[in-house]
Amino acid sequence: MPMAKYPARGRPLDGAMLAVLRNPTWAKLFAAQMIALLGTGLLTVALGLLAFDIAGGNAGVVLGVALAIKMVAYVAVSPISTALLARLPRKPVLIVADLIRAAVAVCLPSVTEAWQIYLLIFLLQSASATFTPTFQAAIPSVLPDEGEYTRALSLSRLAYDLESLVSPMLAAALLTVISYHNLFVGTVIGFLASAALVIAARFPQVEGRPPPPSSTGSPAASARSWPVPNCAA
Repeated sequence: MPMAKYPARGRPLDGAMLAVLRNPTWAKLFAAQMIALLGTGLLTVALGLLAFDIAGGNAGVVLGVALAIKMVAYVAVSPISTALLARLPRKPVLIVADLIRAAVAVCLPSVTEAWQIYLLIFLLQSASATFTPTFQAAIPSVLPDEGEYTRALSLSRLAYDLESLVSPMLAAALLTVISYHNLFVGTVIGFLASAALVIAARFPQVEGRPPPPSSTGSPAASARSWPVPNCAA
């Protein structure tokens, strides 16, 4: 029995994988994803420094609770938002999610209490829990070809992996010349740029989640219809 084709983690970039970026809609969506991920990474670093300013010696507890809320919010909100928003056009859902995340990043530098951090982090991650599955659900409509779809998923997975390496290094470099409050500005710019790229992208007319695949459908078709969401910030 032939093995199913799934994007390999850590797969090296090659010409075939990068060829999907010739699709202008996918190129804009992928750029939006990369920029938003970098903004989220900067926010995570700035959040740790903000917790130290607010809580002092208890900064570790505040940051730990905030990160726990971040994880729980994604796991709890993602399936609910996916079910509630499945029939809505994906483009406005992505735009609104980015704008909510930008608004939260604007508010974070002005917080004075730990509970305010917890509330804003929950709102931020709830928006991310809406953005990520909606983004992934849009890929098969933008790239209906199975090979292109698989390569796009590989690029998307690679973006998540690279973000965990690049964001801390970028934040460390920026902190040598600016204060950590300005990292929140970078986060806001990232989310607004992501929203602008989504606005500029031309989505296909097919909207909403497709119906569940029939029992006679191929495994590849089923995989394209039901992309598996990745937990992301």
